[in-house]
Amino acid sequence: NAMVLGTISDDAPRARTVLLKNFDRKGAVFYTNYRSKKAFDISTNNKVSLLFPWYKIERQVIIIGNAEKISRKESLEYFKSRPLESQIGAWVSEQSSIIESRNVIEKKLEEIKFNFNRKDIPIPNFWGGFRVKPVEFEFWQGRENRLHDRFRYKLKENAQHSSWEIDRLSP
Repeated sequence: NAMVLGTISDDAPRARTVLLKNFDRKGAVFYTNYRSKKAFDISTNNKVSLLFPWYKIERQVIIIGNAEKISRKESLEYFKSRPLESQIGAWVSEQSSIIESRNVIEKKLEEIKFNFNRKDIPIPNFWGGFRVKPVEFEFWQGRENRLHDRFRYKLKENAQHSSWEIDRLSP
């Protein structure tokens, strides 16, 4: 369920691994701290890419789409399904911020554990999910002599309906 999320930043493109937690007709969902660098990038430009590489079998899928926050209800449902330590971890990490040492996080972990001792852990207001709504898929399969197979599905929308245009791409 690991995928590489690519975002557009003000100074450089950025990529990082995130976990795919749901995929359905509406898109691909991952969760994060809304104060993170990736969330900031999405808030300024919601065009993103998702890359699923399977190196050993020479395959990959790339999804291009638009990211948007999911509902608070959906985020809460997923948050409650997480292990207790992961719920606490959402409160501990100020993702993407600079810290002096690992000790800062370990101290905050103990503080949060003490504060929520034997209580239900509430979902942080700065944490939740994003859904990437696909507008393009590319399927790649490695072949001998670098004559790979590549297919692109591109969403075409008009007032009446939407459909997927399929093209074979040169390797």
